[in-house]
Amino acid sequence: MASNLIEDNLTQLLRTAVDRSSGDLWVVDPTQRAIRAVIDVANGDDGAIPAIRMLADEQALKSTFDDFLVASRTADLIDTGTLSVRTLTEETANSLLVAEGEVFAIVTTGDRVAALTTDDGSFVNTTKAGCERRWEAADSFRLRTPPISEVRTTLGAEIGDDIRADFDTVLDSLDAARGDGNGLDEVTISLLIAARNDVLLYDISKWGEDVGIASKATFSRTKTQLEDTGLITTEKVPIDVGRPRLRLQLADDGLAGADIDEFATVAAERL
Repeated sequence: MASNLIEDNLTQLLRTAVDRSSGDLWVVDPTQRAIRAVIDVANGDDGAIPAIRMLADEQALKSTFDDFLVASRTADLIDTGTLSVRTLTEETANSLLVAEGEVFAIVTTGDRVAALTTDDGSFVNTTKAGCERRWEAADSFRLRTPPISEVRTTLGAEIGDDIRADFDTVLDSLDAARGDGNGLDEVTISLLIAARNDVLLYDISKWGEDVGIASKATFSRTKTQLEDTGLITTEKVPIDVGRPRLRLQLADDGLAGADIDEFATVAAERL
């Protein structure tokens, strides 16, 4: 008989459910917290995780993927075929995790989270059939964020290994990277790290547009905002033909002197 699961958080719960399940997994109508937990579990696995099909509310997906850290790791999972995401077209009664021989209904209460479980064959088969029907009727969710592996690889190849190392360290120090006024987004991070390494605006913005982070115009607007706040400055660099290009440099002494592990915290405080 299937046993219920009780854990301290959604990530632990999902990891336990994945470990004891076989075959592909369905995740149906997850909350934003659950979407993040699925991505955490899938990225933290050693490669043995089964294929996951996620049916989720479109607004919940958009809000979750406003965070570059989550969206770029999700893009990696989609790119490798580990994860497929479609949008729900109808309401559901519960958030579900459906495995090969079990159905888990996810319940959160206080500081704990539980998965009420059944392995009744008839119920499992009926639930899976419902998932299949909804999946066929659903639209694929279009994630515009590039895979983080591609971002890192191209940054090192096109700009330099030093800036890639700084970029990785800053991302690792953040809990989120979203442009909602409460922290640093991916364009701001890219420009500040470029300024720390004296990179040309043309080079970092071209890389950012080519890899799919943002347009050159967005990079230019954000550069102007960072200049206005006194975090960066630019130096004109003559070229053989055309207008001089701009070299990005840090203008804030506190930021320029910050250790890379504290760079994001200092930048966020200045902003």
